[in-house]
Amino acid sequence: MNNNEQIIRRTYDVAEKVDLKGFVDCFTPDGTFTDMSINVTYRGAEGPLGLAATVATYAKAFPDMHREIYNMWSIGDTVFVELALQGTHKGPLKMAEGVIPATGKRMNTPCFDVFQLVNGKIKSFHCYPSGTVVLSQLGVFGNLEAAIVRGG
Repeated sequence: MNNNEQIIRRTYDVAEKVDLKGFVDCFTPDGTFTDMSINVTYRGAEGPLGLAATVATYAKAFPDMHREIYNMWSIGDTVFVELALQGTHKGPLKMAEGVIPATGKRMNTPCFDVFQLVNGKIKSFHCYPSGTVVLSQLGVFGNLEAAIVRGG
């Protein structure tokens, strides 16, 4: 395992400990974190679109949140990670459209992350979680029948 891979493993560990300052410190001052499933980019140390906002949101919704790493590859200063986001939905999950109350259901969602590093810090982090799998596993799609227009 090379140094860049160790840096990314440490970043995941810091996120799992919900060390928000530690998570932000893993990034360059102008670093970004983009959740590709909702096309939102987080930057800076604080605020609703600060780098640690997603870590805090998911820690509240999934207090036992774990990032299970399956594979990790590096090409130069780019690190690619195949993983699963795992946890039990025990708290409110804040989303752009509103809040999903705790369902008590378990999430085990595939994800793919791409990190670009500069001098040992994350310059950009693109996260590709399967949002449809998250919502399906939480039972949100249970009332999908009412949203589908038939016969059209």
